Amino acid sequence: MTSMPPEERIGAHIKRAEQALLAAKNAAVKPAAVTVPQYAALLWLAEKPGISAAALARLCGVTPPTMNTVLKNLHERGLIERTPHEWHRNVLETRLTPEGHAAMELADAGAVRVETALATALSAQERTLLIELLGRCSEVLDTLK
Repeated sequence: MTSMPPEERIGAHIKRAEQALLAAKNAAVKPAAVTVPQYAALLWLAEKPGISAAALARLCGVTPPTMNTVLKNLHERGLIERTPHEWHRNVLETRLTPEGHAAMELADAGAVRVETALATALSAQERTLLIELLGRCSEVLDTLK
């Protein structure tokens, strides 16, 4: 017997919600022929054109090697272009191509439907509280690293 019953473990509930969200978003971005990590990269690139791979990895919550794989696949499909930075030749700036922008918009439409369904399942007060509680969870967990 464990010292804490599984049903009382907050982490298990967070993980279950995360898995359900990922599955829903995977289905939602499928028409754009991208994965959720690829969609996240495209979304941030639309917001921050020219961002470095390292900064993009931080925003997307993945490791730099994982982001390099994501970017390699997006580049091979012609969805992004990578050019050396004007002053820092070792830094590649990454931008969406027109095809990448179209894929991002299609994937985003699906992802927004998921986010909207999730948001409408909660009242405005519940959404605010959930965001606050998840932020507090993140803060506590960050101190345990």
